[in-house]
Amino acid sequence: MSGESMPLQDLPCLSLQTSMLSQSSRRSNKRKSRSCLIEGLDTECTPSDLIQQWSPSHKHQRLLCKGKENEENPFVLARRSRRKRGPTSGISWDHLPEELLLRIFLYLPLQDLLRMSRVRKRWHRLAFDESLWHSVDLEGLTHMDSALQQVLKTGVRRLRCPRSFMEETQFTGTSPLPIVQLDLSSSIISTSALESIICRCMLLEHLSLEGLQLSDTIITSLSKNTNLLQLNLSGCSGFSAAPLADTLKSCSRIEQLNISWCDFSNNHVKSVVENLSPAVTKLNFSGYRESLTLDDVKVLVTRCPQIQILDLSDSTLLMADSFHVLKQLTHLQQLSLSRCYHIHLAALTDLGQMFPSLSFLEVFGLIQDPQLVSLKKELPRISINSRPFSSIARPTPACRPYNDCAMWNRKCRLRVKL
Repeated sequence: MSGESMPLQDLPCLSLQTSMLSQSSRRSNKRKSRSCLIEGLDTECTPSDLIQQWSPSHKHQRLLCKGKENEENPFVLARRSRRKRGPTSGISWDHLPEELLLRIFLYLPLQDLLRMSRVRKRWHRLAFDESLWHSVDLEGLTHMDSALQQVLKTGVRRLRCPRSFMEETQFTGTSPLPIVQLDLSSSIISTSALESIICRCMLLEHLSLEGLQLSDTIITSLSKNTNLLQLNLSGCSGFSAAPLADTLKSCSRIEQLNISWCDFSNNHVKSVVENLSPAVTKLNFSGYRESLTLDDVKVLVTRCPQIQILDLSDSTLLMADSFHVLKQLTHLQQLSLSRCYHIHLAALTDLGQMFPSLSFLEVFGLIQDPQLVSLKKELPRISINSRPFSSIARPTPACRPYNDCAMWNRKCRLRVKL
């Protein structure tokens, strides 16, 4: 019976024990037959009589005469007919419906799923069904180009591949990609290859391109993703201020934006504060030592009054008078002013009264350890310098354990295991 129609109970993993028992039974029967033949040799029966006596009645006999010495007493060989396999009531793998096979494949890890796809054509088609490739984590994969090309064809919706290396200049295909969450943080990928991916995305809700070299084409393509909720462009460069302004206008649903430490000019900063959506509640706008001014903060506060977490670290142009502007943020819960060296310690003691809802304050680099103790006494209800790393719009915050591979608080089903 061919492998295509092999019943389940005939698979090696299921019939191993049965075959061992039947094999031992056949060996014992052979020993009994041999002992009976030996006992029969003591009688005066001919070899032909002996064979006919001990052979089953349903077996066919064939006479073979070899040489003249067998002309008078021909030697008879008895051949036992093959045992016919009777009909079985088992269920073949081919008889299983595709819904059940997909359900089985759903519990397989990535490597096993790829192995199953090589068994037969039907399994290959089912193994790459869109329902199985809803979320994929390719972090740590060495040859990323071909793997990413194949994954993009499966209709993946959640794709995680940070710190990846991709040499291919462009990913083929023109059809839209249904990706909703995409993490390419700190990857090595050419601008053209990144354009061939982002330009096909129109359903993005969470996107992280942290540390990548971008282009005006990429920023303009992001404007098509009007459902964008979280955007992480921290440390990015290579795009101008005008496309950035247009994208921020189009993506009016953004709630979390991390646009810190980009290669920005004064025009970039103004494009951000003048076009931010009022829906923004968490904003990381740190790293602009000589670009972010008090006037920019005034525009920012006016446009985004719902901000709850605000990071303005390393803005050396800000002074204590910015507090009177920031106190308009009545929902502010966390404020980061690390290395804003023109803000003095005495001004920080008034933050408890100016911000009734403030729970966290980050002022790294502004005060020494002895001063930190006294400041904590002045602000007993505020936790000071307890969150050194920003988690705004980041898919995997730095405060998480190293082996935590969740992307925006959810893990991917298919994951490369090294």
